[in-house]
Amino acid sequence: MKNLTGNEIRQMFLDFFKSKGHQIEPSAPLVPIDDDTLLWINSGVATLKKYFDGRVIPDNPKITNAQKSIRTNDVENVGFTARHHTFFEMLGNFSIGDYFKKEAIEFAYEFLTSPEWLDLDEDKIYVTIHPEDEEAYALWHDMIGLDDGRIIRIEGNFWDIGVGPSGPNTEIFYDRGEAYGQNDPANEMYPGGENERYLEIWNLVFSEFNHNEDNTYTPLPKQNIDTGMGLERITSVIQNTETNYETDLIYPIIEKVEFMTDIRYTQDEYKPHFKIISDHVRTVTFAIGDGALPSSEGRGYILRRLIRRAVRFGTKLNFDEPFMYKLVPIVIDVMREFYPEVEQKAQLIQDVLKSEEARFFETIEEGEKLLLQLIEEAKSNQHELKGRDVFKLYDTFGFPVELTREYAEEHQLTVDEEGFKQEMQAQQQRAREARNVSSSMQVQNDVFNEIEVDSEFVGYESTSIQSTVSVIVKDGSIVDALNEGDIGQVILKQTPFYAESGGQVADRGMISSNECEVNVTQVSKAPKGQHLHQVEVKSGTLKTEAEVNAQIDTKKRTSIMKNHTATHLLHQVLKDVLGDHVNQAGSLVDADKLRFDFSHFGKIDEETLSQIEEKVNEKIFEALNVDIQSMPIDEAKKLGAMALFGEKYGDIVRVVNIEPYSIELCGGTHVTNTSQVGLFKITSESGTGAGVRRIEAITGHVAYDYLNDYFDKFKSIKSTINVKADDDVISKAKSMAEEIKVQEKEIAQLKKEIAKSQSSNIAQEIEDINGVKVLVTTVEADNPKVLREIADDYKSQLKSYVIYLMSHHDDKVSMICNVSDDVTDRIQAGQVVKESAPLVDGRGGGRKDSAQGGGTNIDNISNTLQFVKDMIKSNV
Repeated sequence: MKNLTGNEIRQMFLDFFKSKGHQIEPSAPLVPIDDDTLLWINSGVATLKKYFDGRVIPDNPKITNAQKSIRTNDVENVGFTARHHTFFEMLGNFSIGDYFKKEAIEFAYEFLTSPEWLDLDEDKIYVTIHPEDEEAYALWHDMIGLDDGRIIRIEGNFWDIGVGPSGPNTEIFYDRGEAYGQNDPANEMYPGGENERYLEIWNLVFSEFNHNEDNTYTPLPKQNIDTGMGLERITSVIQNTETNYETDLIYPIIEKVEFMTDIRYTQDEYKPHFKIISDHVRTVTFAIGDGALPSSEGRGYILRRLIRRAVRFGTKLNFDEPFMYKLVPIVIDVMREFYPEVEQKAQLIQDVLKSEEARFFETIEEGEKLLLQLIEEAKSNQHELKGRDVFKLYDTFGFPVELTREYAEEHQLTVDEEGFKQEMQAQQQRAREARNVSSSMQVQNDVFNEIEVDSEFVGYESTSIQSTVSVIVKDGSIVDALNEGDIGQVILKQTPFYAESGGQVADRGMISSNECEVNVTQVSKAPKGQHLHQVEVKSGTLKTEAEVNAQIDTKKRTSIMKNHTATHLLHQVLKDVLGDHVNQAGSLVDADKLRFDFSHFGKIDEETLSQIEEKVNEKIFEALNVDIQSMPIDEAKKLGAMALFGEKYGDIVRVVNIEPYSIELCGGTHVTNTSQVGLFKITSESGTGAGVRRIEAITGHVAYDYLNDYFDKFKSIKSTINVKADDDVISKAKSMAEEIKVQEKEIAQLKKEIAKSQSSNIAQEIEDINGVKVLVTTVEADNPKVLREIADDYKSQLKSYVIYLMSHHDDKVSMICNVSDDVTDRIQAGQVVKESAPLVDGRGGGRKDSAQGGGTNIDNISNTLQFVKDMIKSNV
């Protein structure tokens, strides 16, 4: 076995498969691009799904990668086991319809055991296979030479994530020797069992079936290979460390924490704390570097949880102020060799992390106060912390459940574990429903995969051309013709129609000849890159090999071009105004508007938004030339062209240069001079969650019509408030607003006087029940605020009391209940409102001393009052 660093192992893996004809695929960002089925990239194959399910045909069917990944489904185990991580790297080799089981097994065994590569001891290699996979057995036994005792059949060796490609798999294990345990089948001390001796180091998946929608399995049109080997785990084997955490990929972080705390990792009681901090700081460093930001939802919520979990365990190492951000340079130092881009985001990562940590240190104090309050309440009743309260501490304040248990045990209390689990499951269900959850791939369809015809896009130069119909597809089959009323897909020899991509919508238009008129309703790219026109035949018959005229809607195209060029200007302006941390997180460019999503910390105020709009318009009015050229990617990078992080680019790229202000790689259509955009107007700014903001804007004639509409409304307002000069509108509006404020104060004062008059006549309605003053009645109040003021006035006149007031206005019922502190042990305001509100077809609730509610059934007010009186009498 060679003595190798983690970085050397990663590079050696890629070099090996490159020598076998594989194309090295760069590691994609952790934030998925154009895939809403995943919160994070969680495996090496996750970024290659489009190849496996046949939507796109790769340039090279043999691919290898080292893919950074995040998984948080078992985060509670991280820190307490040898191998669980939230961040890890997956080494993989993939075959898209090329080689299959024989070559995959040969490659794996050669890389692991050859003296030229990892040089592992062949006698320590074991494998598991699916019981019915005789082909895999024969390859391991007859070709590789493993004896029967080192080939274990396990029923679970079948990879299946739902609809899409699936198949049996073979796992490779390495025997680390008796130092990690004696053979004992009863305790799973065998390859495939849960143990530390026989370590799984590689999983080879043989995708040979389609898992269909009806849960049947049929052979794939093209068989695939998908493998995964965890870098941290194979590094642990090579470096012979007890766990992944002692490898050179992670241990430098632990050493830094030791230096900062003067506590040793070798102290068993502190090992989980070191592991959690070192794992989580790797995760958040790369996640923030790839555009995710802490927030209250989605992947931002996960980031916040990880940060807070690490900080909580950090407090046990005596950290009492932000510390994780100081570990970021160590993470970068370890990983910069393969991930140089993370170093470019170092300052942003540290700033975000330090800010989030500081917020949590403040939150910890609040959480502890709540926890101590809950403990006192639990002592006085069931001596158990309720599941929903434990979950609130966990969810809102980031308190790990084990920490809450510790507090509970110190006060001789228990925790409602089942209630906590139910709350957790409910939250997970909400999260699943909030996303388009489907980690499945699409079922392979080989119709488009087999189409070999060329389709040339000429739409940059032409909007109308004479072309030939090459292929027609209807209902998933290639046909010779489409008749009037038919819907299908068409490939033309040449086309001016832009296919939807890069955020720009597809062109619309017509395909026509003497024999037919056909609407083009959508254009996308087929798996082999041809432009695929979705069409509907208006009249006549469209035939294969027919000579046709292809004409796009030039009015829409012109508007799209304006919006796309404006998007590039907006992107650069956002970086100039907000900072270099701004990165595009999605876009939409169509004829009516543009939408631009970007990473940013928080809401943009009106003044800054106006500044952004003004700067974009400045660049439009400066009439900058838009120069578009195709060139080698290295040359484009030298020019400073901005590439979208995570996008895949070929050797030759298209560069859109708005000289001298903005330069980006882009395949879209653009105007030739910024003056052609005409006008740029922002219509909205909003958040889309997880540290991503969205700006929507309009240009050209749409912006002109928008402003014209505003001016018409302005003229209407001017007429309504009866002023003649435009400049007088604002002063008149301010004057009217002041008059309204004065009138509102006068009305409020009158309402208070009415309330007082009601109060002076209310004494006869107060009942004394066991020393408690009980008032249940209706009052006149046209909104809940007035109702609260009346209740406050009654409270001030009483000591031990239960007050329940109802009012109605505009077919709406309001109610309020107040209970003095000395009475809440017998009756609670929140419970009274919760049970009484449904009687007026409403709902409500609140604290034990104060609660409010409302409803819509005015006719049942008197019955509700009687219900409340009876409820109070039976409890007080």
